[in-house]
Amino acid sequence: MKLLLFLLPILLFSKENFPFSFFKKGDNNLSKPTALFIGGVQGDEPGGFHAAALLVTNYSFSNGNVWIVPNLNFYSIIKRSRGVYGDMNRKFHDISKNDPDYESVKRVKKLILKPEVDLIVHLHDGSGFYNPKYIDKEHNPSRWGQCSIIDQKIIKADKYSNLEKIATKAIENINSNLKDPLHRYYLHNTKTNEGDEEMEKTLTYFAITHGKPAFGNEASKNLPTYMRVYYHLLAIEGYLKYMGIKYKRTFKLTPINVYRAINIDTKINLYDNQSVLPTKQLKRRINFFPVKMDKTLNFKSNNPLISVHKKGKYYKVQYGNRSVTLLKPELLKYDNSIKDVTMIIDNRIQIVPFGTILNVKKTFFIFKQKNIRVNVIGYKKKGVKNEINIHFRKNMIKKRFAIDRKNKIYRVEFYTGKVYHGMILVKFL
Repeated sequence: MKLLLFLLPILLFSKENFPFSFFKKGDNNLSKPTALFIGGVQGDEPGGFHAAALLVTNYSFSNGNVWIVPNLNFYSIIKRSRGVYGDMNRKFHDISKNDPDYESVKRVKKLILKPEVDLIVHLHDGSGFYNPKYIDKEHNPSRWGQCSIIDQKIIKADKYSNLEKIATKAIENINSNLKDPLHRYYLHNTKTNEGDEEMEKTLTYFAITHGKPAFGNEASKNLPTYMRVYYHLLAIEGYLKYMGIKYKRTFKLTPINVYRAINIDTKINLYDNQSVLPTKQLKRRINFFPVKMDKTLNFKSNNPLISVHKKGKYYKVQYGNRSVTLLKPELLKYDNSIKDVTMIIDNRIQIVPFGTILNVKKTFFIFKQKNIRVNVIGYKKKGVKNEINIHFRKNMIKKRFAIDRKNKIYRVEFYTGKVYHGMILVKFL
């Protein structure tokens, strides 16, 4: 699968540096239907934003177009807050220009109103389990989890006007794949147009009042995140089937495969791909991580939920609202003119590009390169200033300098004098 890379510059930790991402996938044929999926309007609802992110990273589409906003309220996702500046999903009827959410709301409204957009699905995580009848305190009409939400039965639209019919089809796709009967989905018509002042402020109601069919999909907060994502994806695929948009995913849709997909080790490339970090099993803090003298830290990732932001004297790496690690920076002059180095890996000579995570069974060896100084972080021998022409084994490097909790991954950095060029990560198998 070809990976998408998203380039982000990191300056200060403020909302202005975390605009939401927007992706277009499909065959780009405007005569075919277009669906818009939105996650992350509330930063404490990971089921919705992880499901939307998987559409970006693990799905392909044909016979139509799929537009995706996986992280609408990215700043609140990072802060693990429903809404740092209040509930963004109550700002679509009216919002002050002075509101920090103003630009995001304005921008997503423009996307919703694009003439190409035929149908919108807004992904949420809700409390408990919605049921039209009172069963118990967790299964009753006042709960929001496990339901498909419409604001009214039918709207005025050129196509997809029967919201009840369309949502019912999506629900059928979910309920035919339940993992527990208690997870059953129901249709929830909020009848917003009959005077529900709170729901009048929402994204979906803004959409339908402008002739755009829109649906909310709620997965229960009582379920673990991967189960919420599983049900969101079933709902999404139900809407796609109704629209005739074909899709392929990189995994079979089961809860365990969803768990694996959202917990996969994602690689972060930094500084023109010259440096690299994985995202799984990193230690809570990595000291003396090379950072440019101007304190900017540019990175690329194939996952739109990855962020790196300044936090005090550190740079904090996050995946959605989960902390990955803290980087304590070492400010250095930087030069990217050298791209690779020649090494011996387990008795095989290889040219290894900077920014590589290199699997090593037993030993690695770095050849001398003109004017380049090698620093294997965690190795120290008296009198050795350039760590070349050494057959390194794992036991020669101090465990406390490993960047991961299993003490398997070590940094190998390359310099000319005090000018930093890049790094390779060596992972002992």
